[in-house]
Amino acid sequence: MGEPAIQTVTLTLFRFESVAARLWAFAMMGLARPHLARVDGLRFWKLCGSGTGEGFTPKPNTHVYGILCVWPDEDTARSALRDEPIFERYRAKATENWTVFLTPVSSWGAWSGVAPFTVTSPGYHGPLAALTRATLRPTAVMRFWKQAPDISRAIGQNDDVAFKIGIGEVPFFHQVTFSIWPNTSTMAAFARDKTGPHAKAIEAVREGNWFREELYARFRIIGDEGSWNGDSPLKELPTT
Repeated sequence: MGEPAIQTVTLTLFRFESVAARLWAFAMMGLARPHLARVDGLRFWKLCGSGTGEGFTPKPNTHVYGILCVWPDEDTARSALRDEPIFERYRAKATENWTVFLTPVSSWGAWSGVAPFTVTSPGYHGPLAALTRATLRPTAVMRFWKQAPDISRAIGQNDDVAFKIGIGEVPFFHQVTFSIWPNTSTMAAFARDKTGPHAKAIEAVREGNWFREELYARFRIIGDEGSWNGDSPLKELPTT
């Protein structure tokens, strides 16, 4: 018998420069849905806009959009992203695109009522990606986003972060943070700094019950394709 299939998660980012391309990308937040629903092997997907600044902010970045996908294995992911017409159309309109390939090493919570990630490689300690996702309660939106500038600056000033971006399905109410770190300890040090803005925000979230739904996941990085800002963000990771 062969090796069991290992779930592969991909995050593909697209950069659009012209006004026409940006309007097309915005429209595809709705129009791409039926196309993605028909992609063979695509088990879960989300179309996302992005925020400006380091980390995440409520101000949208109309140049950058992302598609997060969950696939049964890496071969399926690579062939679909390469050959499916919907992804070809995005690449044709974009001035730059980058895909990172991941396998889940831990996951807790739900996204749109389901647990999308299947953990197959627990106990991993090398370079990793972290994803947090939450749906905000309407009564907590303003209080949550008041925390964003401090967290955004802290992420941007952290030399350990190889890559970071804030994305989301619905502005203000849905937020996703995605970041890449050299190891678990550096990521944990940022998250657990009790004097930092991240820890203070988490405390406020818990005390105020701001989230209607939340998910936290970590991933082993298995590769990438394309470029972002002219190069692979994975080159920012230490080589040893």
